[in-house]
Amino acid sequence: MEMSFDKQFDSSLATGQEHVEAPATIADGFAALGLGSEICKAVTQAGYETPTQVQSAAIPAALAGSDLLVSSQTGSGKTAAFVLPALQRILEARRDPTKRRARGTVYGPRILVLAPTRELALQVTKACVTYGRGLAGLRVASIVGGVPYGAQLQALRGPLDVLIATPGRLLDHLQSGKAVLENVEMFVLDEADRMLDMGFIDDISTVAAALPASRQTLMFSATFAGNVGSLARSLTRDPKRIEVDSHTDVHAQIEQRIHWADGLQHKNAMLEQLLTDRDIDQAVVFTSTQRDADELADRLADIGHAVAALHGGMPQGRRNRVLQGLRMRQVRVLVATDVAARGIDVPTISHVINYGLPLKPEDYVHRIGRTGRAGRTGLAVTLAERRDVGMIRRIERFTTQPIPVSVVSGLEPRHAPPPPPMRDGAPGDRGQPRRPGGPGARRFGDAAGRGGSYSRGAGGPSRNKPPRGR
Repeated sequence: MEMSFDKQFDSSLATGQEHVEAPATIADGFAALGLGSEICKAVTQAGYETPTQVQSAAIPAALAGSDLLVSSQTGSGKTAAFVLPALQRILEARRDPTKRRARGTVYGPRILVLAPTRELALQVTKACVTYGRGLAGLRVASIVGGVPYGAQLQALRGPLDVLIATPGRLLDHLQSGKAVLENVEMFVLDEADRMLDMGFIDDISTVAAALPASRQTLMFSATFAGNVGSLARSLTRDPKRIEVDSHTDVHAQIEQRIHWADGLQHKNAMLEQLLTDRDIDQAVVFTSTQRDADELADRLADIGHAVAALHGGMPQGRRNRVLQGLRMRQVRVLVATDVAARGIDVPTISHVINYGLPLKPEDYVHRIGRTGRAGRTGLAVTLAERRDVGMIRRIERFTTQPIPVSVVSGLEPRHAPPPPPMRDGAPGDRGQPRRPGGPGARRFGDAAGRGGSYSRGAGGPSRNKPPRGR
């Protein structure tokens, strides 16, 4: 029987492959990881003084030239774990006279990053610009779908240090001969598992075939089993395996709750009540479909919320405006689908509400990871109906954590919540099912005194709705 890829790496010391554990203690500052002063200064100016676990483990290994397979939880700082060593490689190349580039020649990027979505690609682009501000003349470009080709073609023709792209759009430019990838020194695949889920495996393989065999490859993924493991074996050479904060680890900074709804009307009433909580700084409400996102955003706007929808069916310019509105706090409630919200990093998101359940348990982990960022605490609430029991149980098995049952005061369900999973014919270690309103149930605030519907300005919701991309 073939061993899983994760287990192959766990038992690979005998074959020369190396498994790197995350350090028990984090190095004192980024300079101790081997980064140049220009980069360390930019990181400090961005407000970071101490590297996270994944950064402490991955950055020195990447600087040493090793191929890496990295698993880390969302919000763990993985973007900087590859952006910082990439910038260090650029810094060192500029100091090497043998690597100087002549003017007028199209060399293409030294660093290539593939990301599954436009939002995540733009997040990586922003990180490169922020952390690379000390590198004079650093040239960073993003190549994503949903935007005109003209500016992208101009970026590909000019001097370029870092290229961040989604696989489909990069493949278009590669097949047209506009993308030069023969001088790529570092190849990064961010959220590789997600890219394969979206059907990009052939695109990734085609792009990789156009890269130099001598390149360094860094892969970041929630898992390296199955197809992701096969892809990793084909793209890397003697990689080091780094695991930090697996999906089974407790999100200590995120409180999780589940509210069982009797039906759609009951679920809508609970959502409206939850959104009146004054403790909400900003919230992301997840839906299952683009249509649900638009319709829910319209309904919430009509009752006075500063709300915007975000999904893959919107033009990129409008999506950018929505994200800017979120960052500038013009949007208090973002209604989003899984793909559109991937890569959103806004520390002021205090609440995540699962209005529609995800298609896969892994997406639940990424959803709740939108809150509790940058050392803050967060609350993740799931609104589920009886038909959702199967997915709730799969999520709990995937995370190896039960989701505590809670109720909204005044909106208790008429029916008892589904019983917890059974083991050997007896109640599981999660305890007996809690009954609505009983001593085991927790309540979301008070039924009254939590504030009314949110609206910015005195002009009323009809004149204060931010764009929702309809």
